[in-house]
Amino acid sequence: MAASESVPKGGSGGGGAPRPHGHLALPAGRVREGLAFAAGAVVSALVLLSSASVLAPPPVPNIVSLPLPPSVSAHAAAAVGKGPRTFYDDPELSLGREARGVAADAGHGRGSGGGGGAGGDGVRVAAGALQGAGGDHALLRFLKNKLDYCRLHGIELLYNTALLEPSMVAYWGKIPAVRAAMLAHPDAEWVWWVDADAVFTDMDFSLPLDRYRQKNLVVYGWEREVYEEERPSWVGLNAGVFLIRNCQWSLDLMDAWARMGPASPEYARWGKTLREELEGKPNDESDDQSALVYLLSRHPERARWANATFLESGYYFQGYWAEIVDRLDGVAARYEAVERGRDGARLGLRRRHAEREHLLYAAARREAVRRRDGNGVPGPDGGGQKGWRRPFVTHFTGCQPCGGAPNRMYTRRRCAEGIRRALAFADDQVLRAYGFRHAAPLSDSVTPLPFDYPAAH
Repeated sequence: MAASESVPKGGSGGGGAPRPHGHLALPAGRVREGLAFAAGAVVSALVLLSSASVLAPPPVPNIVSLPLPPSVSAHAAAAVGKGPRTFYDDPELSLGREARGVAADAGHGRGSGGGGGAGGDGVRVAAGALQGAGGDHALLRFLKNKLDYCRLHGIELLYNTALLEPSMVAYWGKIPAVRAAMLAHPDAEWVWWVDADAVFTDMDFSLPLDRYRQKNLVVYGWEREVYEEERPSWVGLNAGVFLIRNCQWSLDLMDAWARMGPASPEYARWGKTLREELEGKPNDESDDQSALVYLLSRHPERARWANATFLESGYYFQGYWAEIVDRLDGVAARYEAVERGRDGARLGLRRRHAEREHLLYAAARREAVRRRDGNGVPGPDGGGQKGWRRPFVTHFTGCQPCGGAPNRMYTRRRCAEGIRRALAFADDQVLRAYGFRHAAPLSDSVTPLPFDYPAAH
């Protein structure tokens, strides 16, 4: 599978807790090279592209923004619940002909498949083939989670099941897949790769693209473990989730990265080099994650790659599932408490609303949970090891759930229950607009919500 498959390790850099392994300008010939290289097994993975306008390029080169609807701003709380009264305001109002027309409009827009709405002018997604019948059910549930997130954020999903180049096996399949997507969508400015076994567990959170405007690659990792140690750690970053700008630099990076993979005649040599150069590497296999650590810290062109790379550890750009899943019930309870309180009522957070208003309410909820007067929820936006904010992405690295043969390092029950708990936690955020939630954290059944939930139980 393409998901990262290493075991967790202890480390002092960045987190302290165990962490697992976790416009396009092409010179002559580049398109041909790119198409020749755009072959590979896209196994259990996801690619998201956030597009820039080809008609109105940004005034400053390489600065990217994902525009939100005009109503979504820092003052979103003042706008929540101020629109025309509908059946969302009063349970006694009937769903009449006019209301049905509104719902149909939503269905023909971003509610039926992404692409419209907030920043959705050309957002695309692609993901992969699966080996092992036992993983089909898991893969379907992971995919459903990603479809929900993309729909709510106006992102279109590109899902690939073709095995184009068998030699680019397992986690190496992401490189030709991302390259192919970049060439197929030159209007897209960012490509976002998310492994299949990663779950979006905060449906409100949007990538802080402005934070990365001077960078071309964003990956979850710790600078100390990649750059500052005498020997970089092979688990100093996790390559299962990354954001990469659609530009020549990125194509060149992937060329260098792929030359360390199984399609290269130097594959075996690179495996030995990585084991010698990287701390804790247990074998002579050249894997994608170790290769990226090497490119950033030991490669002859390391300054070129490192200077345009952002190692994100300020929030759960991808968080290790084992330090997250047992805390999800506590996270949910704290969010409910914020919405149940007086301020929650004043902000209108309990008001039922259409899915197309999701980002408006997400912005209002973010303001409410950020409060420092004891009525908010401690922790950073996107979650982290400290505090009780929703983790943005929970990554089940190490469980290997999609291949039909779970990793024996973890009990089947531990991984399976963790996955169900994370998926239900995310699904409750989606179902709420429909008036339902899961009956229990590990239940696949749903139950109706009282109209004034969570004030009424």
